[in-house]
This record gives sequence, structure tokens and C-alpha cells, in this order.
Amino acid sequence: MSRYGMFAATAALGVVLCLAVGCGKKTLPDGGAQTDGRTGRVPPIALFAPLGEVCSLPLPPGEAMNLARQLSPARQGLSSWRDLDFALSQSLAYVESKPAAATAISRPGLSVTWARMAQSLSLLRSLLPRLDAEPQLLAENFLWLRLGPDFDFTGYYEPTLRAGRKATAALPYPLYRLPPDVRPGVPYFSRKAIDRRGALRGRGLEIAYVDETDAFFLHVQGSGRLLFADGSVSHVLYAGKNNQKYVSLGRVMKEKGLLPEGGVNMRAIREYLAAHPGERAALFDENPSYVFFREASAGPIGSMGRLLTPWVSLAVDRNTVPQGALTMILAPLPGPDGQHTRPFSALTLPQDSGGAIRGYRMDLFCGVGDEAAHVAGHLDAKGAVYILLPR
Repeated sequence: MSRYGMFAATAALGVVLCLAVGCGKKTLPDGGAQTDGRTGRVPPIALFAPLGEVCSLPLPPGEAMNLARQLSPARQGLSSWRDLDFALSQSLAYVESKPAAATAISRPGLSVTWARMAQSLSLLRSLLPRLDAEPQLLAENFLWLRLGPDFDFTGYYEPTLRAGRKATAALPYPLYRLPPDVRPGVPYFSRKAIDRRGALRGRGLEIAYVDETDAFFLHVQGSGRLLFADGSVSHVLYAGKNNQKYVSLGRVMKEKGLLPEGGVNMRAIREYLAAHPGERAALFDENPSYVFFREASAGPIGSMGRLLTPWVSLAVDRNTVPQGALTMILAPLPGPDGQHTRPFSALTLPQDSGGAIRGYRMDLFCGVGDEAAHVAGHLDAKGAVYILLPR
């Protein structure tokens, strides 16, 4: 058996054992999970044997079958696997626009053309009517390969912001269209220059006005919904950026001692900003990156130009995993307390990208609403990624 084959078998056994016995996860007498004494965080539940090398490992049929049987449409907000058809059609349209014979994936142990990726998507679409009752079809019809090293998982969502067409005391902050003088790759005005010095004021680029903290998080998410006083809703989508370096506000606040290690999440950041309004501007300006938007009647739309599907769509680095691939992920999601204790296995589709998504990182699109905001605001864990190809 080759070194890769031996590792695949070991990894497969690790998944089975982890799911069966929790990989030795300790619990307190009251049932609470054991916390890390240094960070105060509960370590994520162990769902798979870690994979640290760059590789593409074929799974044994039995392990593919085990993973296929774990999948559930309900876990992804779908009433049936038939509901996945729209998302698959979006990816298929994108993949079929590529040269069929050209290479879509080239990595150690794996080379895949766009034509074969299209076959994966078409095959799954044909199986959807039977998949609810016959999940084993995924293992019987697809070759499963685990991609290494393991990916870092974060989340994003579509926030809903109160908005107005004119600035008010409650909604003073403008969302700007992409200025016509922005050039690809050329640094433009910084956040501080735009927000504090009015670099874009008076140019007629304002789309709407919102709360400044809401706007800052909208810049991070890349798209959102605007809810106006008359009840009307409009989507704002990513249109471009100022080509300045992105600096994580959470990281800045942790380094300044404003938030504890292990306690950096969207809720904690918002609570601190609400309690210290005088510090907001200086903290926001630590991130010179700035996002511009466009208004639309539907959204959100991923970078491949297609509508995204909650709990299915992923933002990826296209140099690591191409958009249009058919993937399955296994990762722990945050529970109500923010600790990563909820197993999440899902059929997923890379359909988006982002300026901060680099290398072995994936951003799970969580949709809209409180649950989406909670998961997106707390998700920060390692996950296993599998690519599915037709046999």
C-alpha cells in the first residue's frame, strides 16, 4: 500500500471512530465540554483525522458510503435534495462556459478538466429525485477524494440593515457606488480618507444611508439587504474595493487587549463598540480597506455571477479549489454558546470568492437572519473537504 493509500485508510478509520465515540472528547460531570485553560474556549469536536499535507486522497468505498449516509438536506435548510437543483444549475452554467478540455483542477494526485466537473454536476442533478431515499447513490456513483491540508472554515451571511435615502441622525453613514476613477490593483483613498476627510463627498455616489457600525460589517460581508422605513427592501452587492490591505478588526481589538483571546466574535465586537462609541472611528480606521456597492433587486450574487444558496455556497480561493466544483465538507459549527460543538456535513458548491479568502480557507454562506448571523459571527474551525467526481 502506498503512503497516500495508507493515510487514506487511517483517515477513513479516524472519521468512523470520531463519529462513533467523539474521539475522546471529555465532558464535565454536568455534561459541559472540557474547556481550554489558556483560552477558556471549548475545543471543537473531533470529526476527522487531521490531514496536514498537500494531497488528494481517494477514499475507500466504505468510508465514502459512511459519509454519504451522514448527509441530510434538512441540515442545509432544504426540504428535499430536489431543492439543490437550482444551486447545481447555477454552478453548471458557469462550468459549461469554460473550455471543456482545459484543466480546472491541477494539484498533487489530481487533474480534472472542466468537462469532467460538468459531468459531476449533471450526474448529481440526475440523482436528486432518488437521493432522499437512496443516499448510497453518492458513494456508488462518485469517486470521493479528500483534499489536504485541512481547510480553515469561517462564515458569512447577508445582513439586513435599516436604511434611508437621505442622511439622518440615526442613519448618517453613506454606502457608496464604485467611483469611476478606481483602477484595478491601484490603491485608492483609504477608509480614513473617505470616512473622516470626505474624499467622496459631493460626487453623487451615495446609494443609501445606514448606521456606521452596520456599514462596517456590511463591508466585511460584501453584500446585504437594505430595509427602508416604508417596508421596501433592496439588495446591495459587492461592486469593487479600494485596493488597500484588509486588516481584521477582531485581530486589532485582541492585540490591543480590548477583547480576550478566544472571545473574538461579531457579537463581542458589536457589544464593545456600542459601549465605547468614542473609540469606533479610530478602530474602524485601523482597516484601510473599503468596499463599494451596487444596488440590485435580487441577491446575494457570488463572484461567478450567480445567486448564492444558504448552507450550500462557499467562497473559496480559486487557485486552491475552482468555482463550480462539487464538494462535501465536514466541520464543526458553533452552537448557541458559540462553541464549536455541532457536527455539520454538507454537499457544497464553491460559487464565490473574497479578498480575505486565500489558500486553504473556505467561507460558508449562511444566508440571512439571526441563525445565519450567529454562525457566521462565530465560525472559526478546521474542516475536512472532499471533492466528488463521476466514476
